[in-house]
Amino acid sequence: MRRRDSVGLLALLLKAPDTLAATSQASIVAVRVWPAQDYTRVTLESDRPLLARHFLVESPHRLVIDIEGLDLSPGLRELIGKVRPDDPYIAGVRVGQNTPTVVRIVLDLRQPVAPQIFTLTPVAAYRHRLVFDLYPQSQPDPLLALVQDREKAPAAPTSPAHRAEAAASAVNDALGELIQKIERPPAPPASAPLPAPLPPVAAASKPVPAPFPAPAAEPRIDSLIIIALDPGHGGEDPGAIGPSGLREKDVVLAVAHKLRERLTANPNIRVLMTRDADFFVPLQERVRKARRVQADLFVSIHADAFITPQARGASVFVLSDGAATSAAARWMADRENAADMVGGVNVGAATKDANVLRALLDMSTTAQIKDSLKLGGEVLSQIGKVGKLHKARVEQAGFAVLKAPDIPSILVETAFISNPDEEKKLRDPDYQDQLVDALASGIAKYFGKNPPMARRRSTTL
Repeated sequence: MRRRDSVGLLALLLKAPDTLAATSQASIVAVRVWPAQDYTRVTLESDRPLLARHFLVESPHRLVIDIEGLDLSPGLRELIGKVRPDDPYIAGVRVGQNTPTVVRIVLDLRQPVAPQIFTLTPVAAYRHRLVFDLYPQSQPDPLLALVQDREKAPAAPTSPAHRAEAAASAVNDALGELIQKIERPPAPPASAPLPAPLPPVAAASKPVPAPFPAPAAEPRIDSLIIIALDPGHGGEDPGAIGPSGLREKDVVLAVAHKLRERLTANPNIRVLMTRDADFFVPLQERVRKARRVQADLFVSIHADAFITPQARGASVFVLSDGAATSAAARWMADRENAADMVGGVNVGAATKDANVLRALLDMSTTAQIKDSLKLGGEVLSQIGKVGKLHKARVEQAGFAVLKAPDIPSILVETAFISNPDEEKKLRDPDYQDQLVDALASGIAKYFGKNPPMARRRSTTL
């Protein structure tokens, strides 16, 4: 009996390395691909941390990733079918078992990329994530892209004084057209009285001189009004989720698209969207995008949740240079500022510019906050005509996304998506149109009282 036990124990010891190897292999929980013009993100979610090495191959362009401690499972093979035909960066995927403990993924590329590969620890509903971000090797100039959409300007006077006058007149005309085209009162519910019509805005009474010619390499764009729209969350970060499953990232993107269409009906207005599809953008990258095009305004659009479904009503927030104006505002800012953790930021790449980012956040001025309060007041007034307000005044808190030091910036919580009634409204395209009317009217009224300074924007920043 003792001999049989010894033989059995020896067999178990001999088998132990294979058993340990099998149990040490990670399991794939999910695979996701987020294609966008800015970059494409590939995410492998697993029950254990993954270790990866990668290298690039040319002729044709490929990215090769070797992942240790992984078996070629059906879940991993799903990655092949996740790539869309219109992905700007990935043409195809191949997956194979390179060695008994290493899986190799080969991404066939449509263009040269600058990849960033990093891991994320578990947060919110996610477990361990291995992320591949594929950025273009050469980044396009967003300001130049906005300029190229503009119609050709007529011949220009040569005098600098005429040039300044032309810029001011062009802005006045832009404001007049903006008010006339987008500031129509939103259609109220049947039970609500119609708001009084807004007074007409006087346009420039004399002919507008043609603008001064600019060098071909630096187009003249000082008469453009540029508005940055920031649909919150996106990609790996769904934002708040309503009782019936409506995701914040989807509804705010729909509202932002409609608002862009409304605003750009005016030929003197250009709109930059920090994201125009379902992908994640880090908070500071949203600020950087607005600054790169030297935007005149920054409007971040959200539809948040609260700990109780009874919370309701729209809110407008601006940056605070001190404490938050209320506990709710501080709670909201903390929640929004946590988006980077859920969406997944490459901390290694971000820390390269840590000093620059820190300096940027410290540059936020009293003047910027003052202008933001003016903008927020106009927008809040107009939103109040569409539905209930959560707070009757503009609130302030330390929202990271509002820290552009030179751009009036507001964050609009259109409604509480956690409230069943408000979630239903947010899903309704007609209600979305009313929100767009209110936002556009608030922006127009702000510009009517605070015309943007004519400035020469450089397309070579």
